[in-house]
Amino acid sequence: MAPTLTSIAEIYYRPLPDLLFEAQRVHRGHHDPLAVQLCTLSSIKTGLCPEDCGYCSQSVHHKTELSPQPLTDVETVMAEARAAKASGSTRFCMGAAWREVKDGPLFDRVLDMVRQVAALDLEVCCTLGMLQPHQAAQLKAAGLTAYNHNLDTSPNYYPEVITTRTYQDRLDTIKAVSSAGISVCCGGIVGMGESMQDRLEFLEALTKLDPAPESIPINSLVPVPGTPLENATPIDSIALVRMIATTRILFPKAMVRLSAGRLEMSEELQALCFLAGANSVFTGPKLLTTSNPEHDHDFEMLERFGMVARER
Repeated sequence: MAPTLTSIAEIYYRPLPDLLFEAQRVHRGHHDPLAVQLCTLSSIKTGLCPEDCGYCSQSVHHKTELSPQPLTDVETVMAEARAAKASGSTRFCMGAAWREVKDGPLFDRVLDMVRQVAALDLEVCCTLGMLQPHQAAQLKAAGLTAYNHNLDTSPNYYPEVITTRTYQDRLDTIKAVSSAGISVCCGGIVGMGESMQDRLEFLEALTKLDPAPESIPINSLVPVPGTPLENATPIDSIALVRMIATTRILFPKAMVRLSAGRLEMSEELQALCFLAGANSVFTGPKLLTTSNPEHDHDFEMLERFGMVARER
């Protein structure tokens, strides 16, 4: 039975020492508390997306300084994947700024990318927009490990951020992915002007997914000039830690990924997030189109913490 909104709130609002203690206890019961998975996210098709997501620099509706780029060729992506593996990443994610996947030569090229990245013995994840069941089956056959499709926020706040795609559209794609036997990567973004109630309802929505997501990215909004959320107030750091800890307790077996926004986080805050149960980060100079800490910085940080990059 999925947790109730009341029980989720009771977890979130525990005294911080008690919350962190419980999150760490759960974390140690299912994961190596000293190991962090390093992932790399590559933008394989950038910009001109017809969606109007209020946080995104890639939307055709927003006037940002982003330069659109067509779908990358396979060899360029493979060079990035090999470099990511050499830098310690064990998961390579490919993102295309599409509203939905369309059958044809471009999707065939993505399938080829998936096959070749999988041959490097890397976990392979894609985020390509909405999927039909037969497309999910093709990705599975090509060797895709996971598909990312975030809920972003609560069902109630969602229309304040996005109007071109419904919450149910997202749930339908997640169902197609899980039905194909692909692991679901599904999380959200905090700091978009949502209320605390919205954050709790977002977590509740995640708990209703069946099967539960094996990968949950928690993103802190990186405000982009020219987007509707360019002046959003950053999330309070302790609120972020509470979100990570509550996610860990609700999803003991999942990889909880400390995702966008790390460049604006102190190392002390990141340490608290690891203590709260985060066990994965995206590393490398870019997270799709926003700046991100470099590999060397992350290795140095983990070494100071006495932690290590997880081996696959």
